[in-house]
Amino acid sequence: MNLVSTEALAQNPANYLPVDCRFSLAEPEQGEQLYAQGHIPGARYAHLDRHLSSPITAITGRHPLPDFAKLTEQLGAWGIDENAHVVAYDDQSGFFASRLWWLLRTLGHHRVSVLDGGIQAWQALDQPLTAELPKIRPVPFTPVLDRQAWKDVDALQFCLAENSCLLIDARTRERFAGIEEPIDPVAGHIPGAVNMPITENLDNRGCFLPATALRDHYRALMGDMQPEQVVHSCGSGVFACHGILAMEIAGLHGSKLYPGSWSEWIRSPERPVATL
Repeated sequence: MNLVSTEALAQNPANYLPVDCRFSLAEPEQGEQLYAQGHIPGARYAHLDRHLSSPITAITGRHPLPDFAKLTEQLGAWGIDENAHVVAYDDQSGFFASRLWWLLRTLGHHRVSVLDGGIQAWQALDQPLTAELPKIRPVPFTPVLDRQAWKDVDALQFCLAENSCLLIDARTRERFAGIEEPIDPVAGHIPGAVNMPITENLDNRGCFLPATALRDHYRALMGDMQPEQVVHSCGSGVFACHGILAMEIAGLHGSKLYPGSWSEWIRSPERPVATL
């Protein structure tokens, strides 16, 4: 179950362990401040920079994959074990929550969903928020790391050269084309990539489109490629997880993440850049 509805969470709160993933790239502490003011009862808070990423280095993108040993410890400290059904949520239609969803699955924990519509959908049902911190009993979290869930930059360059993968860039069409670049120092996209902005995974309420619509969207891009040949990219490897989630909802299983994404790719002047 990759998505959980607000109705399901509200009716059966004891069945789920919510994790608040709200975050702002412009104001990195905003999400934690919002959590302190009010969150879904029982929710823990996962900070994108501190918990779900590693520190930036001279060769990485803006949100490198976390140290999996440290993340494993943190998951146990949050009370997440093999029996916990985690529900990740944010206030951006799952753009940040999907990072935790992907990380948990990559660590072998498949009892994880994203709250469809996020905290806005929760509030639209007049469900309560609380500032009370949850009482947590730490538990052991046993990871089973799937190293095939992502491709590093060398593996990506190889498969692009061999035409054995399809790279889907989740950024806006303006950023993909190189018309504008509000975050990174170089504009454009990785040569050979196709563009599928993650906003196109959503309806006008900020909920995911039906599985059939998502399948049609991605199948139109994929051509003869199989789902496991698809690699997702964005600016820093966070929002790209939304595309992986959309494909899983669509029944197109096994697509991969390029964690470094555009912000890593442009670290080397030897890597080519394309614009439209």
